[in-house]
Amino acid sequence: MSYPMIGFAVVLLLAGLYHFYNPAFYDPFMPEWFPKQLANAAGGLAEILIGAAMFFEPTRKYAIWAAFALMVIFLPLHVMDLARERPLVGSKAAAVIRLLIQFGLIWWLWRSGADVVT
Repeated sequence: MSYPMIGFAVVLLLAGLYHFYNPAFYDPFMPEWFPKQLANAAGGLAEILIGAAMFFEPTRKYAIWAAFALMVIFLPLHVMDLARERPLVGSKAAAVIRLLIQFGLIWWLWRSGADVVT
């Protein structure tokens, strides 16, 4: 597993744990109609499971594709944040950069999933 993929898996694990350590941090990112507690717990659990699965060869390809799907699911949240008058974190420029990073992650995970042989 490449160093960037190891780093991404660690970030997923830490972000997933943070969902349970400080769930209020994620509330503003979710639309009002979302069941915040359920969505927060599900997102955190998904990030933990996917991040952990990336470290094991038999589950790595599935984990990469699951991470790809998770990044696609999170994409509308980045778009909605950019559409706000004041983004939740940082400036408009920061929101644009986060959106571009999200597209980059989606592309990278798609390529990585296609390249992994199990």
